Amino acid sequence: MHSSIPLAIVMPAYNEQGCIASVVTRWLNELRQLSGGLGRLVVVNDGSKDKTPQILDELAASNPDLIVVHQQNGGHGRALRTAYDKAVALDAEWVFHVDSDDQFVCADLEALWARRGESHFLLGYRANRHDAFHRLIITRILRALTLIFFGSYLKDSNVPFRLIRGAYLKLLLNVVPATVFAPNIFLSVLAARDRQKLMFLPVQHKERETGKVSIVRWRLIKACLRCVRELFEFRVTLRASLQKIRDGRAQLGLA
Repeated sequence: MHSSIPLAIVMPAYNEQGCIASVVTRWLNELRQLSGGLGRLVVVNDGSKDKTPQILDELAASNPDLIVVHQQNGGHGRALRTAYDKAVALDAEWVFHVDSDDQFVCADLEALWARRGESHFLLGYRANRHDAFHRLIITRILRALTLIFFGSYLKDSNVPFRLIRGAYLKLLLNVVPATVFAPNIFLSVLAARDRQKLMFLPVQHKERETGKVSIVRWRLIKACLRCVRELFEFRVTLRASLQKIRDGRAQLGLA
């Protein structure tokens, strides 16, 4: 008989051999503490070319609550979508997303977890962000675009530190195109326009110590232009998408 799990942590990974073992181990410990040992950590290896796949398989062999998915390289967004879909298939009551680059502190999840009864959609906010200047500028541009396109002011719409009620996440994913570059931005916009009480809680953000950012320079500009185009196109279906979400909430009894 199928049963739900209290928490699934999802984590895309690409070429993180320098830190992936310690990151996975720490998040497994945090997961076990919050879920009473009943949760799952889903790591999606997005076609890594280093030793990340082997390290993950070795960890999975001795940790039954670790699920490793290997796929061809499709980018962070595609890997994240795979991870979200897996968490929904596991019937997780709550789904938490964090990246594998070791820039967040596990204990900060406890603040979101403690307040999960107040919202279906809780986000960390990188108050002191340790990223390259151009990435900070891009965040500001995205903030302006979501305000212009959708009338929603979001401090950090793409932050990789978010806790979402599983049933609500499933409703959102049903209307988000599977191939979008940055699914987290779409999820944030939909939740905001669905008049959910988005909770931005400050979390620590550390400098990257291993690996390297995979999207830089011209590739980063192309990615931003693609994201702008996808958001603009999504405006056309926004009203119908929101109605589907609200109908789904009503059927599930979600306020």
